[in-house]
Amino acid sequence: MHLIKAIVRPERSDRILSDLMEAGFPAVTKFSVVGRGKQRGIKIGDITYDELQKDLLFTVVKDADCEYVIRTIMKAARSGDKGAFGDGKIFVTPVVEAYTISSGIKESPDGGLEEVQV
Repeated sequence: MHLIKAIVRPERSDRILSDLMEAGFPAVTKFSVVGRGKQRGIKIGDITYDELQKDLLFTVVKDADCEYVIRTIMKAARSGDKGAFGDGKIFVTPVVEAYTISSGIKESPDGGLEEVQV
């Protein structure tokens, strides 16, 4: 399993979420965040805005689905055909275990399921 974190333009979030839902990946957590990338913000006249609004999307997917989900996010998040500065960034990290609180099920990367006693 992999945790995919995507930092994207807020105006692209609805399309990304819709495309993921349509592709069969409805489980996404969304945060409103501020930050800047390599461009160090944006300068308009004499004012520099170095904290830009972004959305941070989290989703955990099986290894076999990881590349497909990344491509789905990239396609929906990209501005125009070639993209633009500020379109965002995607980070991928391995997930060692996942626990479903309501059922007490522990899921491991190999697909194994185990009930956890509390």
